[in-house]
Amino acid sequence: MKNFLILWGATFLLASCTSLSKPQPQSLLDPELTQFTNIYDYGSARMVGDVLELISTANWFYVTKKTYKNFILEGEVLMPDVQEYSNSGFMFRGRAKVKGNGFEAEGLQAEIDPSERKWSGGIYHQAGRKWLHPLHPTRSEPDEDFKHNYLPEWSEEMANAYKHLQWNKYRIEAIDSDIKVFVNGVLTTHITDTKHTEGFIGLQHHGSKKLRESGKTDNLVYFRNIMITEL
Repeated sequence: MKNFLILWGATFLLASCTSLSKPQPQSLLDPELTQFTNIYDYGSARMVGDVLELISTANWFYVTKKTYKNFILEGEVLMPDVQEYSNSGFMFRGRAKVKGNGFEAEGLQAEIDPSERKWSGGIYHQAGRKWLHPLHPTRSEPDEDFKHNYLPEWSEEMANAYKHLQWNKYRIEAIDSDIKVFVNGVLTTHITDTKHTEGFIGLQHHGSKKLRESGKTDNLVYFRNIMITEL
């Protein structure tokens, strides 16, 4: 009996240590949004319950103070039901780039695209090489750092993974140069890219013309359950 208790105790301690050493997901959202900062002179964010609301007059990224290298980023997004253009994305491997007298966010972006184009889950290099996957006929500038695309065809399954006016779950895996994007469980992007290996996370609002012209808009982008697991 004594030997059994010793063995049981050792097994429990080993299991506890293994559990503690395994990377754990951490939330990026808190009521005061202490993990984020605004590098622009426009755009605003607020927490309403457990939901992050973004609003902006122009293309804007709300970015984390911390930078991340290898990680799994998961989160849910809900796009608004509006007539004007509405677009968003999860930026990663981001950095602040000088633009005029201020800054803009530059980095890879897992696209949230409710338009008829249906490129949600594709990769756009914001303030850089533009569309990396799928390739755009006039707005794609892949370079020597873009090593390989494992899913060159944009399939019907990829195009229809995003569900408009519903909460959509994104999962981004960035491990060294290997990058994958999943939308509602569908693998939409798998590329090898060596341009940047570390950077901040950014959440996008593409801007509201209605807000610029009238001071009011219903074009809000909503995020929730934003979790990151550093690897």
